[in-house]
Amino acid sequence: MSVVPLFPLLLFLALSIPAPAQDWPSYGNDPGGMRYSPLDQINKENVGALEVAWVHDTGDMSDGTSLPTRSAFETTPLLVDGVLYVVTVFHRLVALDPVTGKQLWEFDPQFDRNQRVNQYHSRGVAYWSDETRKRIFLADQLGRLFSIDTETHEADPGFGDGGMVDLKTGMLVDRYPHLRYGVTSPVAPCGDKVVVGGWVSDGEPQGPSGDVRAFDARTGALAWRFHVVPRPGEYGHGTWRDGSWKDRGGTNAWSTMSVDPDLEWVFVPLTSPSTDYFGGDRKGMNLFGNAVVAIDCNTGKRQWHFQTIHHDLWDWDLPVYPNLVDVVRDGKKIPAVAQITKTGFIFVLDRITGQPLFPVEERPVESSNVPGEESWPTQPFPTKPPPFARQSMTREEITDVTPESRAECMEMIDNAYFDGPMFRAIREQLTIQFPGTNGGANWGGGSFDPAEGVLFVNSMDVGAPKRMVKRPEGSKVPYRSRGTRFGRFWDSNMYPCQKPPWGHLTAIDLNTGEFRWRVVLGEIDDLTKRGIPKTGTSNLGGPIVTKGGL
Repeated sequence: MSVVPLFPLLLFLALSIPAPAQDWPSYGNDPGGMRYSPLDQINKENVGALEVAWVHDTGDMSDGTSLPTRSAFETTPLLVDGVLYVVTVFHRLVALDPVTGKQLWEFDPQFDRNQRVNQYHSRGVAYWSDETRKRIFLADQLGRLFSIDTETHEADPGFGDGGMVDLKTGMLVDRYPHLRYGVTSPVAPCGDKVVVGGWVSDGEPQGPSGDVRAFDARTGALAWRFHVVPRPGEYGHGTWRDGSWKDRGGTNAWSTMSVDPDLEWVFVPLTSPSTDYFGGDRKGMNLFGNAVVAIDCNTGKRQWHFQTIHHDLWDWDLPVYPNLVDVVRDGKKIPAVAQITKTGFIFVLDRITGQPLFPVEERPVESSNVPGEESWPTQPFPTKPPPFARQSMTREEITDVTPESRAECMEMIDNAYFDGPMFRAIREQLTIQFPGTNGGANWGGGSFDPAEGVLFVNSMDVGAPKRMVKRPEGSKVPYRSRGTRFGRFWDSNMYPCQKPPWGHLTAIDLNTGEFRWRVVLGEIDDLTKRGIPKTGTSNLGGPIVTKGGL
């Protein structure tokens, strides 16, 4: 079995098979996000003969000099009823003929490019239909949700205010005007609701709300709101001490969500609370930060939750929806969720109860020495599957791919602290964090072959240098993330500072919890030309798996 990476907008075959088998109607194909295609026309015998059929240039990009003004093309197109739907980095919806690449129509939400956002990007749109309606839901980084009629190609006038719902309403955006709220991932249709997460600025302790909400798919009316930081009287409120829950920023669902249409539950991966690397003003376990939460789409009630990190101090958000899969135990099929993480762990849970299907151990971890911090004394470690990404390194593992790279990296780690296990606390001394802020795995997630029971995950091994710095006395904002927040533990050529490999593709049998196989993923041309064996590379986008054995 091999896996094919998903490269949007490069179509490699003429689509000549009947619908709906050829459709890809959700971000992960099925609402549960397996990213599995039942097509077998392309297979191991003919994949080497593929040629590019067409390329469509959206024309939307920004090559600004800093992260907020750059663009990143991260979309996964949808294919529904013979039309390919693509969203651009400026949130323009483009409908294409999948055979020729010809543009059929577009919907332009008039995205204001002068507004400051966290890099221009969108990971996709969502499709929903009933007996009389066919709609594309598009949410953007300005906090707007559009319902677009696929027949008229216009916003549905019966949805919200002229086809648009202002998602910023009620999210404390006005209280924190210097911070931002927006949506970068597809919303999740579930029954007659559309469930919306969102991205919020997370560099300050307080800020806009990251609550998860559902809206009526026909009218746009708010149906319910789930407080990701519990209010007084709600389950989990006691995990926030000394009133630290109030206006707490950070915790949100910036990534994708998965849906079980039979249960009518949505499964939401949540992120770390603010600030990312210091929790002295949010003492406690901090639910529902870093938890996957199962929510009833009809009522908004929590069915269960599982917290993957307690009191996160590393910015190890849950970066992608849990794959909804079936696993086999003693000949019995069990509905499950497989939550991929930045840390390299996969938590395999019973879909109905949220209980682990492989034992999870609470193990003691290092305590923080930062004044005022009370790090959580234990963290959950799944006993299976094994970690799919590097979780630590020693000085002896500093890179030697080139003398120049080694010299640069050795200089960087002078007096750095990194010998030790994962969950080492960031301190005033330079700390090398593994995995880094990007993981491990990220928003690309994994794909699942239901016939084999195998989950495929691509991962990267890049650390991150971090340091705690005291704020000046009298600072209005006592804690803030600045400077090296997204730093990478690599040299000036972006070669990671530990010995290769730097990226993998891993096949994991979820029935047994064991690896089927693992290969190095990617190579760097300049190093290959020097005769250096394949090193692997950093990678974000995820795989798909097909019935054709790819």
